Parts: sequence; C-alpha cells; structure tokens
Amino acid sequence: MELWILFGVFTLLMFGGTPIAFCLGAASFATVLYLGLPPLVVFQQMKSGMSAFSLMAIPFFIYAGDLMVRGGIAQRIVSFAGSLVGHVRGGLGQVNTIAGTLFGGISGSAVAEAAAVGGLMIPQMKARGYGADYAVNVTSMAALIALLLPPSQNMIIYSIAGGGKISIADLFTAGILPGLLFAASLMVTAYFVASSLG
Repeated sequence: MELWILFGVFTLLMFGGTPIAFCLGAASFATVLYLGLPPLVVFQQMKSGMSAFSLMAIPFFIYAGDLMVRGGIAQRIVSFAGSLVGHVRGGLGQVNTIAGTLFGGISGSAVAEAAAVGGLMIPQMKARGYGADYAVNVTSMAALIALLLPPSQNMIIYSIAGGGKISIADLFTAGILPGLLFAASLMVTAYFVASSLG
C-alpha cells in the first residue's frame, strides 16, 4: 500500500510541474507519515548515513579531473593515446577509447572524463568526417570505463551503501579486468565500424 502512496504523490507532483528532486522528497515524506514513523528519527538516520568521511573523495575526484583539463594534462593524455593507437584503423575512435581509459584511471570520475576527453575529441572527430552521433557515442561509452577502473567514485559509494563492510581496495582490484575488457571491446567495435564504412 505504501508503494502506491509513494507513486501517487510522485505522479501528482510531476504532473504539476514540480522538479524531480522535490517530488522524490515529498513522496518519501508522505510514505514516512503514512507508515507512522517519527520523521525526526528518519531524517537523523538519513543524515548519519550521508556523513561518511569517504564521501569527501567524490568532489575531489571531480576537482582533479577539472585540474587536469585546465592544466593541459588531458591534451597530453590524448596526444599519448594518439601515438599509441592513432595509426590503427578507426584511429580517432581508438584514441578516444584509450584516452578515456587513461583519464578515467586517473580521475575516477566518468563525468570529468566525458567533459575533458569529449571536449577535445568530439570536435576533432567531427572535423575529420566522423558523424556527430558516432563521436558522442564513442566518448560516452569510453567515459563508462571510469566507473570500473580504480579509483572509481562509484565503488566508493557502493562500499558506503554496504555499510562500510565492503573493502574499497577489493572493489578496486575487482574492477581492473572488467574495465580493461570493456576498453578492448570498444576498440574492437571501433575497428569493425571503421572497416565496414571504408
């Protein structure tokens, strides 16, 4: 029953033009009142769950990504990736993937990686005849590698959500192989797309 109340309040507010964040908050508060829980205790528990010191890493990851863009490190990473795989068929797609992998492994933030590498690679890809959709798709998929490779901020959030009982170091170790396999699959895909087009 409480699920229907949550859904009903959320839907009414959404149709009224209320922003999603407020809809979620109001619907959750309505559910707390319906269940008869003391709102003060619920909000205290929410606050104690969000006051984990490890959450401080997330804005610093994004800040590190911004520093790398402003300091020119992102351009150097793209140049290094170009020297590694720029000669392979589908070169700019390959460079985009390698640069995204390197940048994501440094910054740990998919958003920072997409902004940094995408800002450099998408105009270059469009200037060399790649479609805008293809350039954006390659960049956004390469940005997801940052979610797997350490130091991934999502793994830190996952550890905190698990009550801090899940080792962040173990999560980082577990993400290396899937991240590299994902990068390899993107590179193979870029090669075959370039082969089919030309």
